[in-house]
Amino acid sequence: MKKIKNIMLLSLLAVVFAISSCSDFLNVNTDPNRVTDANVTPDLIFTQAENAVGARQASRFVFLNNWMGYMSRSGTFVVDQMETTYQIDNSFTEANWDQAYNILFDLYQAKTKAVATNNKALAGASIVLSVKLWQETVDQFGDIPYTQAFNYAKYPQPKFDKAVDIYTNLLAQLDTAVVYLNAANPMTSFAKTDIIFGRGDSLNHVISKWNKFANTIRLRILLRQASTTFASTVPTAEIAKITANGGLLGSGEDVSVNPGYTNTVVSGNTTRQNPFYGAFGLTPSGSPATSDNTANNYFANSIEVSAANDPRLTQFYSAPVKGTDYGAQNGSLDGTVVVGTGFGDGLLKTPESDQFILPAFESLFFQAEAVERGWMTGNAQTVYESAVAESFNWLAVPSASTAAATFLSTNIKAMWSNASGVKANELKLIAFQKYIALCCIDPLESWSDLRRGVLVLPTSGSSTYISHNPTVATGLPNVLTYPQSEFTTNGSHIPTPARTTATIFTEKLFWQP
Repeated sequence: MKKIKNIMLLSLLAVVFAISSCSDFLNVNTDPNRVTDANVTPDLIFTQAENAVGARQASRFVFLNNWMGYMSRSGTFVVDQMETTYQIDNSFTEANWDQAYNILFDLYQAKTKAVATNNKALAGASIVLSVKLWQETVDQFGDIPYTQAFNYAKYPQPKFDKAVDIYTNLLAQLDTAVVYLNAANPMTSFAKTDIIFGRGDSLNHVISKWNKFANTIRLRILLRQASTTFASTVPTAEIAKITANGGLLGSGEDVSVNPGYTNTVVSGNTTRQNPFYGAFGLTPSGSPATSDNTANNYFANSIEVSAANDPRLTQFYSAPVKGTDYGAQNGSLDGTVVVGTGFGDGLLKTPESDQFILPAFESLFFQAEAVERGWMTGNAQTVYESAVAESFNWLAVPSASTAAATFLSTNIKAMWSNASGVKANELKLIAFQKYIALCCIDPLESWSDLRRGVLVLPTSGSSTYISHNPTVATGLPNVLTYPQSEFTTNGSHIPTPARTTATIFTEKLFWQP
């Protein structure tokens, strides 16, 4: 009996071994198309994250383009009451918040994997882009999840960090990025991976431009705090870092992305146009991409009246549809249907063009303000005028150099002498011309300048100056509401007292005067 049991046991073991061996034998092929942690390399994550940053810049901030008077909803659509009264609730910011954190997570993964594989240049570039997005998210929401944001296993409900603490840490993050970017023996593959500064340029030039990009974001962080006590102690040391690390982005050194945009339809209805062109230009078949978004009369009138004879107007917007009416009055409820006009070639360019992220003229405006404040050496007027001229070049104004020189010497809202040598007036002049140059490009920067008090916009017959909705709140919000998803999943960490539709007009970010 015992012998039979032993035979049966050996037979059973033999069967188990055979099945196991067979399983191992059959399991020799790994699906190369299956996504795993091992085959999702940092360069793959980084490249798509770069493109996502550009796409976000192109179309995520339509509400801010409307708020700042650059764009308007067409009169053919029902007026968005929440947007045009500025009285937004927790649903308004959901997509904005989610998109920012999705891209930031990808950049975090790209950095982590790049450090692990000793691809330090890619790690440094990932940090630079993430710092840009972190600052922009703070500038909209204030306190946000930051230090615990992506450690989901340990912190499934991450705490909210103070906005001022995040700003301080972002400067430290840029220090780390610079160390990585300038590490010895960078991987040559980085220049091919990078679709912002790579695209055929040499590795040394690519890394040099990433250093300048890091420096430019550093300066933007400093300028945002110019009205706080921070500015009296920190900028000297921080500006020294900028100087030591190769300076700032200059003329022609745009931050833009292009993975190979095309006007050709690929795989069904999928298009790969430049994101801004795809959102506000024409479809591959030649039809308007949008009938909702149009030029805003506020900006058109401001640039025509307050900044008369500015040839950039027809580069921002296409030809007038009737008289001097370039578009709609945002939020108007009078029943008048004004379809408005589309956007000009200076903004749209072509379906294959690079997608803007931070044009060189924006960096030059930063520099003009820094020089005017005495933070950097140079002549503020010279740098300011070079920023305006760069805006003309970027928009492809005909005879751009001559047109810019004429504009700067004859336009009372652009002439440096019109500021009468008063520092406060010169800062406002710089901010106003930056506001014009950033039309439909970076409304978050313009909104931030408005909130920190350097940008003064013309009125349009009412204290609300832009929206014509009769129930509009007085002025724009200082901060955005937190999304409902955050209340649902992480409500215990949301700062108290809870931010409401009413308090967004009274609560201020730490850098506001």
